[in-house]
Parts: sequence; C-alpha cells; structure tokens
Amino acid sequence: MAYDTRELLARLIQCEAGGEGDDGMRAVATVIMNRANTPYGEFSRVSQGGNVREIILQPGQFVCTRTSVGGEYNPQNIYNMSPTNEHFAIADWALGGGRFDPVGESLFFYNPYSAGCAPYFPTNVGVIYNRIGNHCFYTPTSYYKST
Repeated sequence: MAYDTRELLARLIQCEAGGEGDDGMRAVATVIMNRANTPYGEFSRVSQGGNVREIILQPGQFVCTRTSVGGEYNPQNIYNMSPTNEHFAIADWALGGGRFDPVGESLFFYNPYSAGCAPYFPTNVGVIYNRIGNHCFYTPTSYYKST
C-alpha cells in the first residue's frame, strides 16, 4: 500500500518511538529530517535533495519498514500501525521544519536494550550525542562524512 510522505512519517514515528512519549517521537522525527537534509555522505545521496520518503524506505535502515526480520514475520511494522492525531502532528511539525534540539544533528539512533549507550554507533559512523528515553542518538563522525 502506498502512503503519502506525511502518513509514512507518522507511521514510522509511531512504530519506532510510539512508547517513548512526545520527546522520543520528536527525537526520531528529527533524525529522519536530519538525514533528509544532510549535505554530505550516504543520506545526502539517498535523499537526493531532501526526499523524506527515500530516507524512510532506504533498505536496511529501519526495522519498522520490514515485514520480516530474520525470516520471521515482524508484526511491528509501518503497515500495521494506526497513527493518531499525535503522530500526524509530530510528522507535520518535522516536515514544517521543527527540530528537537536535544538530538542536535544526529543521523543515527537505536535502542540498546541496556542502561548505557555505546560510545560509537555500531559501525563507527556516529558518536554518542544524547540518550532520550530508551534510544541513544549519534552525530556523524568524519568516517560517515566520507561514505
């Protein structure tokens, strides 16, 4: 099923951070927009000048865009989400230029399922910037800039 960019973003926000409250959802939305607007590296090439949809659907980036993981059905995917007005409001805020300052220019996030965040994003393309709720946020390293 094809969704417009607004709905696709609202579904991703709900799926990736729906249990993280307003701050967590704004943080994830900010990372998506940072990726769409970065002037260098892999995400710059993927977004082709700001295409949010291409960022969201880039293969291998978000578990929530996959209907199966490790050969098993993934029930928590964007196609099973039912975004509420709250998710759409955050999507509209992000698409309208809103940014959540506590994540800065972060391009990466993940839930480590532990109390601490690793100093570097698992592939060393990001360095820890902040933790919000259960997610660790990472700003790009010089290594990322050359990707």
